[in-house]
Amino acid sequence: MKLSVIVPAYNLERYIGECLRSVLDQHADFDYEVLVCDDASTDNTREEIEALCQEFSHLKAIFKTQNAGLAENMKTLLGEAGGKYIAYLDGDDVALPGKLQKQVEYLDNHPECQMVFHESDMFDSQTNETIRLYSQTFYNWQYIPPQSDITHLIRYGTYMQASSVMFRRHNHLACTIATDCRIILDYPFYILNAGFLNARIDYMPDVLGRYRIHPDSFGAQTQRSAERREQSLRDICLACEQAAQFGVEPDIIQQGIAHHQFAAALYFLFRDNDEKFVEWIEKSAASGHFFDERHRFAFGNRANPSKVKAFIRQGSA
Repeated sequence: MKLSVIVPAYNLERYIGECLRSVLDQHADFDYEVLVCDDASTDNTREEIEALCQEFSHLKAIFKTQNAGLAENMKTLLGEAGGKYIAYLDGDDVALPGKLQKQVEYLDNHPECQMVFHESDMFDSQTNETIRLYSQTFYNWQYIPPQSDITHLIRYGTYMQASSVMFRRHNHLACTIATDCRIILDYPFYILNAGFLNARIDYMPDVLGRYRIHPDSFGAQTQRSAERREQSLRDICLACEQAAQFGVEPDIIQQGIAHHQFAAALYFLFRDNDEKFVEWIEKSAASGHFFDERHRFAFGNRANPSKVKAFIRQGSA
């Protein structure tokens, strides 16, 4: 089997049909399978999947009887995947025509590349209108070379949209799910895969997927909740720390953690939570690493959040 596309699903009845059909209908000159695991959904997700199983022989569905969470869902999918290459797709995202063929051809033609990701169209689920391109407008994109590696993931964050990545199979798939992370799993998933593969990560500028923005998505929920934002930060920092097992230098890991703490401080700053802003900007500076001049300015002027806010906004204009 050339390729396995893995799709976790839970309560996605409005999106899972479009998601799965977008990969099942792809033209490819190789054999591929689409694996979907429904984590005991309480809506009609299972019925949507079952209907597609009648239509597509290369769709393999797993239905859990008890909800076990995304980490266990991912473990199940990886355990069933038999492909030489593996692609991940969120159950509410959409693959565009040519995605599978182009990414497989890229890995076939570039044996020195272990992971490849493409550009993605972020779109509003209600209007279907494009919001922006995901990677090229990522706030740290200026620091990302066309061929990156695990150190870029740690220092600069999620410049790869989760559903845009395809990577080579390796012998440690079962070890790529960070079960200690409660909310964020895609970031540690790709850090761990990059580590086990000692990966060169290549960027394809082709827009080959659509990243759906809707009120119930993980990201949207986190943006609305300070508690989820702090838990996400803990997950992200844990993911950075796990890179130590691959020989990543402690200084790089500390740079990444300081950057992510700075980002959390800005989250609270622009939600007028000055106490949390001060807490996280001070923690972000504890190691002595400053991501950029904005970071240094924010720490130096932490007693005056309004001044920091004006400075950050001016720099973003």
